[in-house]
Amino acid sequence: MECKEIETILLDALSLEEVKVTQEGTHYKIIAVGECFDGMGRVKQQQTIYGPLMAHITSGELHAITINAFTPTQWKREKVFNM
Repeated sequence: MECKEIETILLDALSLEEVKVTQEGTHYKIIAVGECFDGMGRVKQQQTIYGPLMAHITSGELHAITINAFTPTQWKREKVFNM
């Protein structure tokens, strides 16, 4: 599955300001930024991302996924401290 395809699925399904997907072999890393994550714990954030991708996960098309979800404020802070 192409990274751009995953980005499109997530952008179409969720109210996100930004999505970045990278791939190394069969492992995908997803960074998602949106106000929709405000007040959510990590598990709920991951469930929110998994939802639109579930058909691709159960089919085996997507296997290993790492998810990092941020509100826009959290993402600004993350970029400052992890650059």
